[in-house]
Amino acid sequence: MKEAKNGAFSGILKDLQTRRPHYLNDFKDGIKAKSIASTLFLYFACLAPTITFGGIMGLSTGGHIGAMEMLLATIAVGIIWSIFSGSPLIMMGGTGPILIFTTTLYQVFQAMELPFLTAYAWVGIWSGLILIALAVFNASNLMKHFTRFTDEIFAALICFIYVVESLKALLNIFIEGYTADQINHDVPLLTILLAFGTYQIAMSLSRMRKSVFLRPTARNFLADFGPATSIILMTIVFLYLQKLDSVEILRLAVPDQIQPSHMIDGVPRSWWIDIWAGPSYLPIFAILPALLGVVLLFLDQNITARLVNSPDHKLEKGDSYHWDLTLLGTLVIVCSLLGLPWLVAATVRSINHVKSLASYKPQGSDETHSGVEKIQAVQENRVTPLAIYTLMGCSLLFLPFLKMIPMAVLYGIFLYMGIVSFGGNQFFDRLSLWITDPELYPMSHYRRKVPMRVINKFTFIQVICLGVLWFIKASVLGILFPLFIALLVPIRLKLKNYFDKEHLEYLDADEIPDEEESRWA
Repeated sequence: MKEAKNGAFSGILKDLQTRRPHYLNDFKDGIKAKSIASTLFLYFACLAPTITFGGIMGLSTGGHIGAMEMLLATIAVGIIWSIFSGSPLIMMGGTGPILIFTTTLYQVFQAMELPFLTAYAWVGIWSGLILIALAVFNASNLMKHFTRFTDEIFAALICFIYVVESLKALLNIFIEGYTADQINHDVPLLTILLAFGTYQIAMSLSRMRKSVFLRPTARNFLADFGPATSIILMTIVFLYLQKLDSVEILRLAVPDQIQPSHMIDGVPRSWWIDIWAGPSYLPIFAILPALLGVVLLFLDQNITARLVNSPDHKLEKGDSYHWDLTLLGTLVIVCSLLGLPWLVAATVRSINHVKSLASYKPQGSDETHSGVEKIQAVQENRVTPLAIYTLMGCSLLFLPFLKMIPMAVLYGIFLYMGIVSFGGNQFFDRLSLWITDPELYPMSHYRRKVPMRVINKFTFIQVICLGVLWFIKASVLGILFPLFIALLVPIRLKLKNYFDKEHLEYLDADEIPDEEESRWA
């Protein structure tokens, strides 16, 4: 990102000036066939985690913020973001770190006997105001201290959350089937069939671009529509098998009515939160947890923005860190006042959005030995995100049809999204070297310039950092999770004392050279 140097508001104004000339083209550039495939894929890929995160948040907050709040917030924030943000390729949604933080807030406020939604609103108000202040004073320029080292660890953490959570959900179904009074083989086996069938179809079709069969247009069409096709096909398979054997498995849980989840004396609460319902000290006390919330929101948003704007993606319309941070802060305030969850840039969904809009050019045999494809261009537009969130809004009118989709199919898509997101993350490429025959190492730029022992040392440090983040995320220290993400920056700066400067430049380069090979492509 380019650094703004002219004082307060200069970063916001520069972002607006950079993006303004492309605004109308953002709509024109979205009117292409690839947009349809991207929309269908991301519609399901966004709807499933929205309902899932909402359901989990409902359980974790005593029903104060549930699936309906998550769904409505995602639709409203997504549409607003698609129209007004400077980075429309970023997909907004609920994320694991935000879920962890909200759950911790609920536990703290319950222990202090404070009204949760009132306290939550004040934390959100302060968080939003501080985010806007940070944007005004160009705080996003601090992201220059974040490098590929930190980006890779954060992206790997989110990818692992998708993969682990999908596998954990499948494992729980097996455990439930074999610990019941009567052992049930049908439900676990059908679940596995649907989940891995969905994953395999989506993965196989996504690889059609590299196939020698069919014409390039047909191959690209099948690859673009692979995820959506897998969902439709495996849902049809489920409905057919159910008709034969009447096996019932868990389906997509969609709310029946549009109303708040929290009930007061049997009546749904008001959408508007009474921020003066708590004790007089609450507005001031809320500043403390808001500071931690700001760190999480700031890092979650900006790191995802860095990943989306990676030079490897060949984006041409410019970035918008400061204006987007201003918009995020405003949306956090509004959501807090309505008792809705905070939404932020969702890493896996955003990366998959970019990749679904990308066109690829196979590397020539004179450049690589593996025929790896690299992104040639990305269809930067506002139509696909706007269509995705509009479709999610229309879903409220077709709830019975969505309820036909088995959760197993969506677990398969979760798994697919997590594993596909491994691609382009150099950390996984270097990690794979640990179990690769040395005679078959890919000829990457860092392999040619950096000794293998140095590569392994650098990768091992990343593994340790990733392990610590995972442990903190799952421990009672979850509320401090944002601080440990921020600590990745001083750790990276400290590496200068233990690595040769030239070696670090190759291992931590912002852009992968064209001759790069990848094990995960």
